[in-house]
Amino acid sequence: MRADARRNHERLLTEARAVFAEQGTDAPLEEIARRAGVGIGTLYRHFPTRAELLNAVFQEALAALLHRSHELAEAAEPCRALVEWLRALIAHAGEYRGLAHALMSASYDRSSALASCSVPLRDAGEALLGRAQEAGQVRAGVSIGDLMQLTNAIALAAEQCPEDAELADRLLALTLRGLKN
Repeated sequence: MRADARRNHERLLTEARAVFAEQGTDAPLEEIARRAGVGIGTLYRHFPTRAELLNAVFQEALAALLHRSHELAEAAEPCRALVEWLRALIAHAGEYRGLAHALMSASYDRSSALASCSVPLRDAGEALLGRAQEAGQVRAGVSIGDLMQLTNAIALAAEQCPEDAELADRLLALTLRGLKN
């Protein structure tokens, strides 16, 4: 990538993070291009779809979540490790209004640009869930797909009630009571 193209790419990502944080993931892409000081065509050359822009914006968070799953992979209490990781997922999905909905949609559409975020998270979660199930701490019928949909649903519910800072934790605790043997 040429130096000017690389600078445009980085400015677009920086502004996308800011605009998505302020306005949610449905924010106008024109606003992102304007703030980055480029035309909308430049944005689309770098990121042909909104999903590809979202994917690029969330790569740093994805790396952090995957790193955390590796740290938790050998935890002495597998169920507690799984719960901690699910909390991190909810926190991530709640960072930007609309992200939980986008991630829920991506979990059904493997061709989505966001699937490149969803698939590694699913694999990481599967390993943590498997350990908890092998330890007899989580029922055998629980799937990582269900847990990821639940975490996104919890993040989506919490997004609708921003004044209740404890809602996500309460909903997760309620959900987890049904996981244990």
